[in-house]
Amino acid sequence: MTSPDRAMPPLDADERATLEGWLDFYRATLVAKTDGLTDEQARETAVPPSPLTLLGLLQHMAEVERNWFRRVLLGEPVPPIHDPDADPAGPDGGFDLAPGATVADARATWAAEVAQARENCAPRPLDSTSPFMGGAVTLRWIYSHMVAEYARHAGHADLIRERIDGTTGV
Repeated sequence: MTSPDRAMPPLDADERATLEGWLDFYRATLVAKTDGLTDEQARETAVPPSPLTLLGLLQHMAEVERNWFRRVLLGEPVPPIHDPDADPAGPDGGFDLAPGATVADARATWAAEVAQARENCAPRPLDSTSPFMGGAVTLRWIYSHMVAEYARHAGHADLIRERIDGTTGV
């Protein structure tokens, strides 16, 4: 499976195109870190004592996409993807790996959540709000938060991938 297009975010665009461009850039960056890896390699941990893996990061970001663009944005009562017993209102999970978890399945699940996120966001203006933590959150804030979330985890993924096989960049 190849990674999604990792286009440079627009240099001279409106706010929405800029936010969406950076989010897509970091989405593609994270997923590209799993290109060419076996399931066993994607399960390799960062460094002791951390249990962080590339497969876990990919699963986690599918959970994060679901949380922000379905639960928060729409108020949709969807269950967690990877741990049906987890509290959907709790921290985003996905880091723990089931014995049969594969990169292909994680990427497909992640891609489906991203597609749903895009569909959910398309008709909404950046100023639209959703109830959150006793107040309201704008789509603009959610986009900004997601760019930061992906950027942080892309850095983790970069280091893990380099430890696995020496691959850097992307």
